[in-house]
Amino acid sequence: MGVSQLGTQIQRVAVAWQLYLLTHSPLKLGLLGLFRVLPVILLALGAGVIADALDRRRLMLVTQSLMALASALLAALTATGHDSVPAIYALTFLAGCANAFDNPARQALIPNLVPRAELAGALSLNITTWQVASVVGPSLGGLLLGMQLPHLGPHLAPVKSGLVLAYAVDALSFLAVIASLVTMRHRAPAASAGRVSFAALGEGLRFLRGQPIIMWLMVLDFLGTFLGGATLLMPIFASEVLGIGPSGLGLLNSAPPLGAVLAALVLSWSSEIKARGPAVLVSVLVYGLAMAGFGLSRHVAWSLFFLAVSGAADTVSTVVRQTVRQLLTPDELRGRMTSINMIFFMGGPQLGEVEAGVVAKWVGAPLSVTLGGLGCALCAALVVLIAPQVRRHRA
Repeated sequence: MGVSQLGTQIQRVAVAWQLYLLTHSPLKLGLLGLFRVLPVILLALGAGVIADALDRRRLMLVTQSLMALASALLAALTATGHDSVPAIYALTFLAGCANAFDNPARQALIPNLVPRAELAGALSLNITTWQVASVVGPSLGGLLLGMQLPHLGPHLAPVKSGLVLAYAVDALSFLAVIASLVTMRHRAPAASAGRVSFAALGEGLRFLRGQPIIMWLMVLDFLGTFLGGATLLMPIFASEVLGIGPSGLGLLNSAPPLGAVLAALVLSWSSEIKARGPAVLVSVLVYGLAMAGFGLSRHVAWSLFFLAVSGAADTVSTVVRQTVRQLLTPDELRGRMTSINMIFFMGGPQLGEVEAGVVAKWVGAPLSVTLGGLGCALCAALVVLIAPQVRRHRA
Protein backbone atom coordinates (compact mmCIF):
# COMPACT_ATOMS: atom_id res chain seq x y z
CA MET A 1 0.00 0.00 0.00
CA GLY A 2 2.92 2.33 0.62
CA VAL A 3 4.07 2.02 -3.00
CA SER A 4 0.55 2.58 -4.29
CA GLN A 5 0.02 5.55 -1.99
CA LEU A 6 3.25 7.07 -3.32
CA GLY A 7 1.75 7.03 -6.80
CA THR A 8 -1.60 8.31 -5.57
CA GLN A 9 -0.02 11.34 -3.91
CA ILE A 10 1.92 12.11 -7.09
CA GLN A 11 -1.33 11.91 -9.04
CA ARG A 12 -3.20 14.21 -6.62
CA VAL A 13 -0.55 16.92 -6.99
CA ALA A 14 -0.63 16.50 -10.77
CA VAL A 15 -4.44 16.70 -11.04
CA ALA A 16 -4.60 19.85 -8.92
CA TRP A 17 -1.80 21.49 -10.92
CA GLN A 18 -3.34 20.52 -14.26
CA LEU A 19 -6.71 21.97 -13.23
CA TYR A 20 -4.96 25.15 -12.12
CA LEU A 21 -3.18 25.43 -15.48
CA LEU A 22 -6.44 24.88 -17.34
CA THR A 23 -8.68 27.19 -15.30
CA HIS A 24 -6.80 29.34 -12.72
CA SER A 25 -10.06 29.07 -10.78
CA PRO A 26 -10.23 28.29 -7.04
CA LEU A 27 -13.89 27.27 -7.49
CA LYS A 28 -13.04 24.64 -10.13
CA LEU A 29 -10.19 23.39 -7.97
CA GLY A 30 -12.62 23.04 -5.11
CA LEU A 31 -15.13 21.20 -7.30
CA LEU A 32 -12.58 18.42 -7.73
CA GLY A 33 -13.35 17.48 -4.14
CA LEU A 34 -17.04 17.17 -5.03
CA PHE A 35 -16.30 14.60 -7.74
CA ARG A 36 -14.15 12.65 -5.29
CA VAL A 37 -16.79 12.53 -2.59
CA LEU A 38 -19.96 12.01 -4.67
CA PRO A 39 -19.19 8.30 -5.22
CA VAL A 40 -18.68 7.89 -1.47
CA ILE A 41 -22.03 9.51 -0.69
CA LEU A 42 -23.84 7.47 -3.34
CA LEU A 43 -22.13 4.09 -2.95
CA ALA A 44 -20.48 3.82 0.46
CA LEU A 45 -23.33 2.16 2.38
CA GLY A 46 -23.86 -0.49 -0.27
CA ALA A 47 -20.10 -0.95 -0.62
CA GLY A 48 -19.83 -1.73 3.09
CA VAL A 49 -22.49 -4.43 2.82
CA ILE A 50 -20.63 -5.97 -0.13
CA ALA A 51 -17.30 -5.81 1.73
CA ASP A 52 -18.87 -7.81 4.57
CA ALA A 53 -20.53 -10.30 2.21
CA LEU A 54 -17.76 -11.07 -0.31
CA ASP A 55 -14.10 -12.04 -0.24
CA ARG A 56 -12.47 -8.71 0.64
CA ARG A 57 -9.20 -9.64 -1.06
CA ARG A 58 -10.87 -10.38 -4.40
CA LEU A 59 -12.94 -7.22 -4.16
CA MET A 60 -9.74 -5.20 -3.76
CA LEU A 61 -8.24 -6.83 -6.87
CA VAL A 62 -11.12 -5.35 -8.90
CA THR A 63 -11.06 -1.90 -7.28
CA GLN A 64 -7.30 -1.49 -7.53
CA SER A 65 -7.40 -2.40 -11.22
CA LEU A 66 -10.10 0.21 -11.88
CA MET A 67 -8.10 2.95 -10.11
CA ALA A 68 -5.03 2.03 -12.18
CA LEU A 69 -7.15 2.32 -15.33
CA ALA A 70 -8.31 5.82 -14.38
CA SER A 71 -4.72 7.04 -13.98
CA ALA A 72 -3.66 5.40 -17.24
CA LEU A 73 -6.48 7.20 -19.05
CA LEU A 74 -5.40 10.54 -17.53
CA ALA A 75 -1.89 9.93 -18.89
CA ALA A 76 -3.21 8.99 -22.34
CA LEU A 77 -5.55 11.98 -22.64
CA THR A 78 -2.83 14.42 -21.54
CA ALA A 79 -0.24 12.88 -23.88
CA THR A 80 -2.57 13.17 -26.88
CA GLY A 81 -3.72 16.70 -26.09
CA HIS A 82 -7.29 15.68 -25.27
CA ASP A 83 -7.13 16.68 -21.61
CA SER A 84 -10.00 18.85 -20.42
CA VAL A 85 -11.75 19.83 -17.21
CA PRO A 86 -14.75 17.52 -17.85
CA ALA A 87 -12.40 14.58 -18.56
CA ILE A 88 -10.48 15.17 -15.33
CA TYR A 89 -13.71 15.36 -13.34
CA ALA A 90 -15.06 12.19 -15.01
CA LEU A 91 -11.96 10.10 -14.34
CA THR A 92 -11.78 11.45 -10.79
CA PHE A 93 -15.37 10.25 -10.35
CA LEU A 94 -14.48 6.81 -11.75
CA ALA A 95 -11.57 6.43 -9.35
CA GLY A 96 -13.82 7.61 -6.53
CA CYS A 97 -16.35 4.88 -7.33
CA ALA A 98 -13.63 2.25 -7.13
CA ASN A 99 -12.30 3.74 -3.89
CA ALA A 100 -15.79 3.67 -2.36
CA PHE A 101 -15.64 -0.15 -2.55
CA ASP A 102 -11.89 -0.46 -1.90
CA ASN A 103 -11.71 1.38 1.40
CA PRO A 104 -14.24 -0.72 3.37
CA ALA A 105 -12.69 -3.95 2.10
CA ARG A 106 -9.15 -2.82 2.93
CA GLN A 107 -9.83 -1.47 6.40
CA ALA A 108 -12.01 -4.45 7.34
CA LEU A 109 -9.21 -6.80 6.26
CA ILE A 110 -6.56 -5.31 8.55
CA PRO A 111 -7.89 -6.64 11.89
CA ASN A 112 -7.85 -10.17 10.40
CA LEU A 113 -4.11 -9.92 9.77
CA VAL A 114 -2.87 -8.98 13.27
CA PRO A 115 -3.64 -10.08 16.85
CA ARG A 116 -6.30 -7.99 18.59
CA ALA A 117 -3.83 -6.84 21.25
CA GLU A 118 -1.59 -5.37 18.54
CA LEU A 119 -4.32 -3.62 16.57
CA ALA A 120 -3.63 -0.07 17.81
CA GLY A 121 0.08 -0.40 16.99
CA ALA A 122 -0.72 -1.97 13.63
CA LEU A 123 -3.05 0.90 12.73
CA SER A 124 -0.35 3.40 13.70
CA LEU A 125 2.21 1.62 11.51
CA ASN A 126 -0.32 1.42 8.70
CA ILE A 127 -0.84 5.18 8.90
CA THR A 128 2.93 5.69 9.13
CA THR A 129 3.41 3.80 5.87
CA TRP A 130 0.67 5.85 4.25
CA GLN A 131 2.09 9.12 5.53
CA VAL A 132 5.69 8.34 4.53
CA ALA A 133 4.42 7.89 0.99
CA SER A 134 2.47 11.12 1.40
CA VAL A 135 5.68 12.96 2.30
CA VAL A 136 7.73 11.58 -0.57
CA GLY A 137 4.92 11.52 -3.14
CA PRO A 138 4.10 15.25 -3.39
CA SER A 139 7.79 16.18 -3.47
CA LEU A 140 8.44 13.65 -6.22
CA GLY A 141 5.29 14.85 -7.95
CA GLY A 142 6.59 18.41 -7.88
CA LEU A 143 9.83 17.28 -9.49
CA LEU A 144 7.99 15.35 -12.20
CA LEU A 145 5.74 18.33 -12.93
CA GLY A 146 8.82 20.47 -13.47
CA MET A 147 10.16 18.17 -16.19
CA GLN A 148 9.74 19.30 -19.80
CA LEU A 149 10.38 16.53 -22.32
CA PRO A 150 9.28 17.75 -25.78
CA HIS A 151 10.04 14.41 -27.46
CA LEU A 152 7.14 12.58 -25.74
CA GLY A 153 4.79 13.36 -28.62
CA PRO A 154 3.87 15.94 -31.28
CA HIS A 155 0.56 16.79 -29.56
CA LEU A 156 2.07 17.30 -26.13
CA ALA A 157 3.11 20.74 -24.93
CA PRO A 158 6.48 20.51 -23.07
CA VAL A 159 4.92 21.98 -19.93
CA LYS A 160 2.54 18.99 -19.77
CA SER A 161 5.09 16.22 -20.18
CA GLY A 162 5.61 16.11 -16.42
CA LEU A 163 1.88 15.50 -16.00
CA VAL A 164 2.05 12.45 -18.26
CA LEU A 165 4.96 11.03 -16.26
CA ALA A 166 3.12 11.60 -12.98
CA TYR A 167 -0.03 9.83 -14.16
CA ALA A 168 1.97 6.93 -15.63
CA VAL A 169 3.88 6.42 -12.38
CA ASP A 170 0.60 6.32 -10.46
CA ALA A 171 -0.93 3.76 -12.84
CA LEU A 172 2.11 1.47 -12.45
CA SER A 173 2.16 1.85 -8.65
CA PHE A 174 -1.13 -0.07 -8.33
CA LEU A 175 0.67 -3.19 -9.54
CA ALA A 176 2.38 -3.41 -6.13
CA VAL A 177 -0.97 -3.79 -4.34
CA ILE A 178 -2.34 -6.18 -6.96
CA ALA A 179 0.75 -8.40 -6.67
CA SER A 180 0.51 -8.37 -2.86
CA LEU A 181 -3.15 -9.37 -2.94
CA VAL A 182 -2.45 -12.21 -5.36
CA THR A 183 0.27 -13.65 -3.12
CA MET A 184 -1.53 -13.00 0.20
CA ARG A 185 -2.21 -16.25 2.04
CA HIS A 186 -5.22 -14.87 3.95
CA ARG A 187 -8.27 -16.23 2.13
CA ALA A 188 -11.00 -16.17 4.81
CA PRO A 189 -14.27 -14.68 3.50
CA ALA A 190 -16.35 -12.40 5.68
CA ALA A 191 -18.53 -14.08 8.29
CA SER A 192 -21.72 -12.87 6.65
CA ALA A 193 -20.85 -14.24 3.21
CA GLY A 194 -23.69 -14.01 0.75
CA ARG A 195 -25.77 -11.44 2.69
CA VAL A 196 -26.12 -8.53 0.28
CA SER A 197 -29.44 -6.95 1.26
CA PHE A 198 -31.13 -3.93 2.80
CA ALA A 199 -31.53 -5.98 5.97
CA ALA A 200 -27.74 -6.29 6.21
CA LEU A 201 -27.45 -2.51 5.82
CA GLY A 202 -30.07 -1.98 8.51
CA GLU A 203 -28.12 -4.25 10.83
CA GLY A 204 -25.11 -1.99 10.52
CA LEU A 205 -27.13 1.17 11.13
CA ARG A 206 -28.76 -0.34 14.24
CA PHE A 207 -25.35 -1.23 15.61
CA LEU A 208 -24.14 2.33 15.07
CA ARG A 209 -27.20 3.72 16.86
CA GLY A 210 -26.22 1.65 19.90
CA GLN A 211 -22.67 3.07 19.87
CA PRO A 212 -23.01 6.86 20.33
CA ILE A 213 -19.29 7.33 20.98
CA ILE A 214 -18.51 6.04 17.46
CA MET A 215 -21.15 8.35 15.97
CA TRP A 216 -19.88 11.44 17.79
CA LEU A 217 -16.30 10.74 16.73
CA MET A 218 -17.47 10.48 13.12
CA VAL A 219 -19.38 13.76 13.39
CA LEU A 220 -16.39 15.53 14.94
CA ASP A 221 -14.13 14.26 12.17
CA PHE A 222 -16.56 15.46 9.50
CA LEU A 223 -16.96 18.95 10.98
CA GLY A 224 -13.23 19.40 11.55
CA THR A 225 -12.16 18.35 8.06
CA PHE A 226 -15.08 20.12 6.36
CA LEU A 227 -14.07 23.46 7.82
CA GLY A 228 -10.31 22.95 8.03
CA GLY A 229 -9.56 21.24 4.71
CA ALA A 230 -7.82 23.25 1.98
CA THR A 231 -5.54 20.85 0.08
CA LEU A 232 -6.90 21.76 -3.34
CA LEU A 233 -6.12 25.45 -2.74
CA MET A 234 -2.40 24.66 -2.39
CA PRO A 235 -1.62 25.59 -6.03
CA ILE A 236 -2.90 29.11 -5.29
CA PHE A 237 -0.71 29.38 -2.18
CA ALA A 238 2.30 28.04 -4.09
CA SER A 239 1.84 30.32 -7.08
CA GLU A 240 0.24 33.53 -5.79
CA VAL A 241 0.67 33.75 -2.00
CA LEU A 242 4.15 32.32 -1.42
CA GLY A 243 5.52 32.45 -4.99
CA ILE A 244 7.30 29.08 -4.90
CA GLY A 245 5.90 27.41 -8.05
CA PRO A 246 5.27 23.71 -8.76
CA SER A 247 8.33 22.46 -6.86
CA GLY A 248 7.20 24.44 -3.83
CA LEU A 249 3.72 22.98 -4.28
CA GLY A 250 5.26 19.58 -3.63
CA LEU A 251 6.77 20.88 -0.39
CA LEU A 252 3.45 22.31 0.78
CA ASN A 253 1.71 19.00 0.09
CA SER A 254 4.49 17.07 1.86
CA ALA A 255 4.48 19.09 5.07
CA PRO A 256 1.26 17.66 6.63
CA PRO A 257 2.32 14.03 6.00
CA LEU A 258 5.75 14.76 7.47
CA GLY A 259 4.16 15.90 10.72
CA ALA A 260 1.83 12.91 10.50
CA VAL A 261 4.73 10.47 10.16
CA LEU A 262 6.39 11.81 13.30
CA ALA A 263 3.13 11.61 15.24
CA ALA A 264 2.35 8.09 13.99
CA LEU A 265 5.81 6.83 14.90
CA VAL A 266 5.46 8.23 18.40
CA LEU A 267 2.05 6.58 18.73
CA SER A 268 3.30 3.20 17.50
CA TRP A 269 6.25 3.22 19.91
CA SER A 270 4.44 4.61 22.96
CA SER A 271 1.92 2.98 25.24
CA GLU A 272 -1.73 2.99 24.26
CA ILE A 273 -3.61 6.27 24.75
CA LYS A 274 -6.12 5.75 27.55
CA ALA A 275 -7.93 9.10 27.45
CA ARG A 276 -9.19 8.55 23.93
CA GLY A 277 -12.00 11.10 23.92
CA PRO A 278 -9.92 14.03 25.20
CA ALA A 279 -7.11 13.06 22.81
CA VAL A 280 -9.43 13.43 19.81
CA LEU A 281 -10.87 16.73 21.05
CA VAL A 282 -7.44 18.28 21.64
CA SER A 283 -6.20 17.00 18.28
CA VAL A 284 -9.09 18.59 16.38
CA LEU A 285 -8.59 21.88 18.27
CA VAL A 286 -4.85 21.95 17.42
CA TYR A 287 -5.58 21.02 13.81
CA GLY A 288 -7.97 23.94 13.40
CA LEU A 289 -5.59 26.46 14.97
CA ALA A 290 -2.70 25.22 12.84
CA MET A 291 -4.73 25.64 9.62
CA ALA A 292 -5.72 29.14 10.72
CA GLY A 293 -2.02 29.90 11.24
CA PHE A 294 -1.21 28.59 7.76
CA GLY A 295 -3.85 30.85 6.23
CA LEU A 296 -2.31 33.88 7.97
CA SER A 297 1.30 33.03 7.14
CA ARG A 298 3.18 34.74 4.32
CA HIS A 299 6.54 33.04 4.95
CA VAL A 300 7.40 29.62 3.52
CA ALA A 301 9.02 28.30 6.72
CA TRP A 302 6.06 29.22 8.92
CA SER A 303 3.62 27.85 6.36
CA LEU A 304 5.43 24.50 6.32
CA PHE A 305 5.52 24.46 10.13
CA PHE A 306 1.78 25.05 10.51
CA LEU A 307 1.00 22.42 7.88
CA ALA A 308 3.23 19.89 9.66
CA VAL A 309 1.48 20.57 12.97
CA SER A 310 -1.90 20.08 11.28
CA GLY A 311 -0.75 16.73 9.90
CA ALA A 312 0.48 15.56 13.31
CA ALA A 313 -2.78 16.54 15.02
CA ASP A 314 -4.87 14.89 12.32
CA THR A 315 -2.94 11.63 12.68
CA VAL A 316 -3.43 11.45 16.45
CA SER A 317 -7.16 11.94 15.90
CA THR A 318 -7.28 9.35 13.11
CA VAL A 319 -5.40 6.63 15.01
CA VAL A 320 -7.51 7.03 18.15
CA ARG A 321 -10.79 7.11 16.22
CA GLN A 322 -9.88 4.04 14.15
CA THR A 323 -8.80 2.14 17.27
CA VAL A 324 -12.10 2.89 19.02
CA ARG A 325 -14.15 1.90 15.99
CA GLN A 326 -12.26 -1.31 15.20
CA LEU A 327 -12.24 -2.54 18.81
CA LEU A 328 -15.93 -1.82 19.38
CA THR A 329 -17.08 -3.37 16.08
CA PRO A 330 -17.43 -7.15 15.54
CA ASP A 331 -15.66 -8.51 12.45
CA GLU A 332 -18.86 -9.30 10.54
CA LEU A 333 -19.83 -5.61 10.70
CA ARG A 334 -16.45 -3.97 10.04
CA GLY A 335 -17.05 -3.38 6.34
CA ARG A 336 -20.35 -1.63 7.03
CA MET A 337 -18.91 0.47 9.84
CA THR A 338 -15.97 1.44 7.65
CA SER A 339 -18.29 2.47 4.82
CA ILE A 340 -20.43 4.60 7.14
CA ASN A 341 -17.29 6.15 8.59
CA MET A 342 -16.01 6.76 5.05
CA ILE A 343 -18.96 9.08 4.39
CA PHE A 344 -17.75 11.23 7.28
CA PHE A 345 -13.99 10.64 6.85
CA MET A 346 -13.91 11.37 3.11
CA GLY A 347 -17.04 13.50 2.86
CA GLY A 348 -15.70 16.07 5.32
CA PRO A 349 -12.43 16.95 3.58
CA GLN A 350 -13.75 16.62 0.02
CA LEU A 351 -16.88 18.71 0.63
CA GLY A 352 -14.62 21.00 2.62
CA GLU A 353 -12.55 21.57 -0.51
CA VAL A 354 -15.72 22.73 -2.27
CA GLU A 355 -16.56 25.00 0.66
CA ALA A 356 -13.02 26.40 0.71
CA GLY A 357 -13.11 26.99 -3.05
CA VAL A 358 -16.44 28.85 -2.87
CA VAL A 359 -15.30 31.03 0.05
CA ALA A 360 -11.92 31.64 -1.62
CA LYS A 361 -13.67 32.89 -4.74
CA TRP A 362 -15.24 35.68 -2.66
CA VAL A 363 -12.66 36.53 0.00
CA GLY A 364 -9.44 34.97 -1.32
CA ALA A 365 -7.68 31.70 -0.46
CA PRO A 366 -5.76 32.89 2.65
CA LEU A 367 -8.82 34.26 4.43
CA SER A 368 -10.85 31.21 3.42
CA VAL A 369 -8.34 28.86 5.07
CA THR A 370 -8.02 31.07 8.17
CA LEU A 371 -11.77 31.25 8.77
CA GLY A 372 -12.13 27.51 8.17
CA GLY A 373 -9.41 26.69 10.69
CA LEU A 374 -11.00 28.86 13.36
CA GLY A 375 -14.37 27.23 12.65
CA CYS A 376 -12.79 23.79 13.10
CA ALA A 377 -11.37 24.78 16.49
CA LEU A 378 -14.78 26.17 17.51
CA CYS A 379 -16.44 22.84 16.62
CA ALA A 380 -14.09 20.98 18.97
CA ALA A 381 -15.03 23.36 21.78
CA LEU A 382 -18.74 22.91 21.08
CA VAL A 383 -18.51 19.10 21.15
CA VAL A 384 -16.92 19.35 24.61
CA LEU A 385 -20.11 21.07 25.77
CA ILE A 386 -22.81 19.09 23.96
CA ALA A 387 -21.31 15.56 23.96
CA PRO A 388 -19.95 14.79 27.43
CA GLN A 389 -19.54 11.09 26.52
CA VAL A 390 -16.71 12.09 24.15
CA ARG A 391 -14.65 13.99 26.70
CA ARG A 392 -15.23 11.19 29.27
CA HIS A 393 -14.35 8.28 26.97
CA ARG A 394 -11.42 6.17 28.19
CA ALA A 395 -9.91 2.88 27.07
